[in-house]
Amino acid sequence: MEECSSLRSSDSAGTSEEYEIVESLAAQDSEPQLNIANNGNMEDLQQELTEVMREKSSESSSPNSMDSSTKFCTKKDEDSSCFSLPILETQVSQVSTLSEDACNNQDGRIDDRNLGENNPSFSQVASDDDMERVQTEDGSGDYTIFNRVTYLGAASINAPRSEAEIQRNMAILNAQAQEQALEVSVSVPSNSEGYVIIYDATTSTEMTRFKIHRILFCARGKVDTSEARCFAFTSSHGDTQETAIFQCHVFRCQIPEAVARVLITFAAAFRRVPRSKLVKKEEELCQNRQQADQSHLFDISLEIKEEDSKGNFNTVPRDKEFFKLRSSTEKQLVLTVTPAPPSTQSNTAHTNTDELAVERCFGLLVASGRRVTHADMNLLEMVSMGSNVNDKKSYVISGHWDPSDPVFAVLNQETPRDRRVFMTVAIDLVIRGIQEPVRFVIETKVRVYPQNERFWYFSKKPLVHLFSLKLKQFISFQVEHSPQGDQQYVVTSVDNLGEVERWRPSTMSLSLNLSSLTTSTLSSLSTGRSPSIASIETPGCDEDTDDDEPLLSGSGEVSKDCPQGELDMWRQVLPKLQAAPQQLPKGVSGLVKRGIPEALRGEVWQLLAGCSDDVDMMETYRVLITKDCASEQVILRDINRTFPAHDYFKEAGGIGQDALYKISKAYAVYDEEVGYCQGLSFLAAALLLHMPEEQTFCVLVKIMFEYGLRDLFKDGFEILHMRFYQLAKLMEEQLPELWLHFQDQGVEIHMFASQWFLTLYTAKFPLFMVFHYLDLFLLTGIDSVFQVALALLQMSKKELLSSDFEGILKYFRVSLPKKYRNEDVARQLFKIATSLKVKKLKKYEKEYLALKEQEAMQEDPVIRLERENRRLLDDNMRLERENDDLAHELVTSKINMRHSMDKLEDKCDSLNKEVKSLNSMLCDAEDEKKRLLLEANQVKELLKREVEKGDVEAHRNGAIIADYKKICSQLSERLDKEQAANTQTINMYKAKVSSCEKCSGILSPVTGPPGELGIDESPVATKLNQQVRELELELAQTKLALVESECKNQDLTHQLNTAMTELQATKSTWFQKTLTSISSLKERTASTGGIVVTSTHSSGGVGNSGLQRQHSRDSNPEKM
Repeated sequence: MEECSSLRSSDSAGTSEEYEIVESLAAQDSEPQLNIANNGNMEDLQQELTEVMREKSSESSSPNSMDSSTKFCTKKDEDSSCFSLPILETQVSQVSTLSEDACNNQDGRIDDRNLGENNPSFSQVASDDDMERVQTEDGSGDYTIFNRVTYLGAASINAPRSEAEIQRNMAILNAQAQEQALEVSVSVPSNSEGYVIIYDATTSTEMTRFKIHRILFCARGKVDTSEARCFAFTSSHGDTQETAIFQCHVFRCQIPEAVARVLITFAAAFRRVPRSKLVKKEEELCQNRQQADQSHLFDISLEIKEEDSKGNFNTVPRDKEFFKLRSSTEKQLVLTVTPAPPSTQSNTAHTNTDELAVERCFGLLVASGRRVTHADMNLLEMVSMGSNVNDKKSYVISGHWDPSDPVFAVLNQETPRDRRVFMTVAIDLVIRGIQEPVRFVIETKVRVYPQNERFWYFSKKPLVHLFSLKLKQFISFQVEHSPQGDQQYVVTSVDNLGEVERWRPSTMSLSLNLSSLTTSTLSSLSTGRSPSIASIETPGCDEDTDDDEPLLSGSGEVSKDCPQGELDMWRQVLPKLQAAPQQLPKGVSGLVKRGIPEALRGEVWQLLAGCSDDVDMMETYRVLITKDCASEQVILRDINRTFPAHDYFKEAGGIGQDALYKISKAYAVYDEEVGYCQGLSFLAAALLLHMPEEQTFCVLVKIMFEYGLRDLFKDGFEILHMRFYQLAKLMEEQLPELWLHFQDQGVEIHMFASQWFLTLYTAKFPLFMVFHYLDLFLLTGIDSVFQVALALLQMSKKELLSSDFEGILKYFRVSLPKKYRNEDVARQLFKIATSLKVKKLKKYEKEYLALKEQEAMQEDPVIRLERENRRLLDDNMRLERENDDLAHELVTSKINMRHSMDKLEDKCDSLNKEVKSLNSMLCDAEDEKKRLLLEANQVKELLKREVEKGDVEAHRNGAIIADYKKICSQLSERLDKEQAANTQTINMYKAKVSSCEKCSGILSPVTGPPGELGIDESPVATKLNQQVRELELELAQTKLALVESECKNQDLTHQLNTAMTELQATKSTWFQKTLTSISSLKERTASTGGIVVTSTHSSGGVGNSGLQRQHSRDSNPEKM
């Protein structure tokens, strides 16, 4: 916790949570007390105690302290002497302040060396004239002046009583005001009528002043920070709340120890009243006050509750003198403090009729034994405390008792037979007008039994002790009344007058019966609390034995079989009911009273309730289950207690329990006035067994609002009281013998009927009866509760008349639900119920209202108006809460809407940026399109030129080939001719040679035998024939190359057409690649054509060379 201190002025004279100065109220001359809460710093504690003792010594130093100087001393150790605080200067009708040496001057003369400028530890703040003027204007007594203080500045503040806000401003001004800080002196008055005056330290002139009642809050800086030497106070400026402006003034002391003294001085100024007013007030009080003691009587009742197997706490039995407890069982102590009845008050002398209000319980303590000391008492954990819902005069306190604690070992061990153990219970109550908590002690006997002990018939009357509280009015001249305006009292004695009997009425007077519905029965069913059904049962509901175990809720089987004739009748009326659910078709009422078939119940219940197609409510349910609920923990704890005998709800965390949790939570959020109570969970569980959770919620809302079930939980259960009155009058009229028997036995209506009304018979009866009753309830409404109640009483009349009080209650709790496990008995019950007439309900309602009006007229108008005022205050608080919730929802919706608008604006900005980006991209795309079109046109032109060039090349190559062919044909013809001529010439030469013997002899090796001349060819001819074949082969190759060129030309044309088609279709950027491809093809084509031409020319060359060689050979013979 932060080590800081703060003070509040105006109505409060307290300090902060850390330091609180408390004045003793026992006597005027008592020592001041310093209460330091949650502070572990021993140095701060020592420092604060030193400052308080200095203040005390300054006040009580001498009778004439108004005319003497003040000295502050502390003893550090044995060798140290008193020292003066160098930052303080107490002005008591003198301008200068005496230091330690001046105070210790034996001859009484003031030492000038210790005054004003002569003393380095003190500085003179103002001149004598200035101080006299200030005292004349204020007339408020002494002042304490603090020197060597730096004024850091002021800042506007919205929360003048927020210490966190003051600390924040203090840190800011301390960090920023180093150069602009002013050296000042601060003058603080000694009472609440003066002014806080700020003086300039150099000129001793007044800078500003603040009225004490205008100072709202005073705080010091946090320890171990740079603000440890700072303090600040907030003040208001303006005459009205609308025009008020709040400022925070921040100061810094050069000595850190001075800060605590400043706050103590402010605290004294906030609390104290001028002496003149105190003297006048003392005289008035002494003249007018009567010193007679006042006595007040209280009834304090003690109940002990133990936890059962279901997690509920039930009242333990009590014998004549002692409570019966079980060992090792969790317990609760419930004490109720109530003013004693008027008859008791009138029988006691000097009893004050003014009631004392209990504000809170300071502690609940328990110990074993009698006459125990305070040190032996053990504090219990508080469970709840507060006023009774139905009786605002009663104050109920409950605490948790853990028997496993070793300190309660005596009260947790089994008590031997014929022995008893004493137990002491004490409560410390804070009562308005009494300064100290008041302790009330009750001693009682208990007996501890084994944990599994079963108790039979017993009494549950609480232990009631009468206490006498004697008070004496306290006179204090330095404190005002309490903030509530009450006078202050001192306790002179608290006496336990012993146990008293507060008897229950023996007759069932209707006016008393309606008010005798206990708080434990009904208040626990109010908003935000969910007791178990055991808490709304009869006394003795925790009486469980192996043979008399109560029937668990959700028990029994319901058959889905239905006679064919019954189904045929439903088949006829169901379409009509679906078409017009507001108007029941003829025959539906009789069918419903006999019981709806199990297979049709879910649909028919929705039609009878009028919510078969309530889409809006279903959507509302889906929204409600997402909201937070204040009763979520209570709902989760009670889910396991609803229909525990049914398989659908048996599994913890299963589908059934989850759906029931969501329905209960949704209704608690939907109906904030009633909220959640366990009685409704049984009804919701019965509905949930026949329809989905959305439809179940719709039917539940219809039953609560349109069938009037929620009215039973409102206005302190006023309508439920009226229903009890109506049922009592119906019993008196139709079952008079049973009515008189109940009167004789002291059985009241609420003891057995409260559960019937609040849960609609769904809590303890078998499922067959529960479902059949809901059929009847949805058809006829709340009147069916009275009809079934009278039928139950009529069919059980014999057993009830033969039973006593305990037997009647046990019969209602155990035997009655088990009786209707037989379906035939249940059908007989509803047959009787539907035949009973309850037409006088309106009459009895008017009688009840008249009776209440008559009681109101007889009641004290002040009490009635107070009750009405409380009711209006409750309504006002509820409306304010609803208004706050609506305002919160409005603010939340505005914040969400603003958040959504911000999101939409951000989205709009992003979309605008995206549009701009897309526009830029579009412009770039159009530019790219233009560029691509230009490239496409260029490619087209290039391709056109290439095609034309290819055509020219092809034409030229064709011409070359044609010329080559022509030359080849000419050469062939010439070759044939030359060959024939050569052959003829050879034959002629051979003939001539053969005719000459000489020549034939010489040339025979060449020409061969004469017989072969003209037949065999010569080698030359053979060689020529070979050349001819070679030329023919070259010609064939040339033709083949020509064919290949034409094929490649066709392929190029086809590729050109394909490129043009793709260019028109895609217009993409790969045209350059296509152009490159075509160029490469062109180069390859060109290279192929060159090879062909070259080969052709080479072939031609060969031919020519061959021809030339042949020509040379032809010419040689001639030469020869």
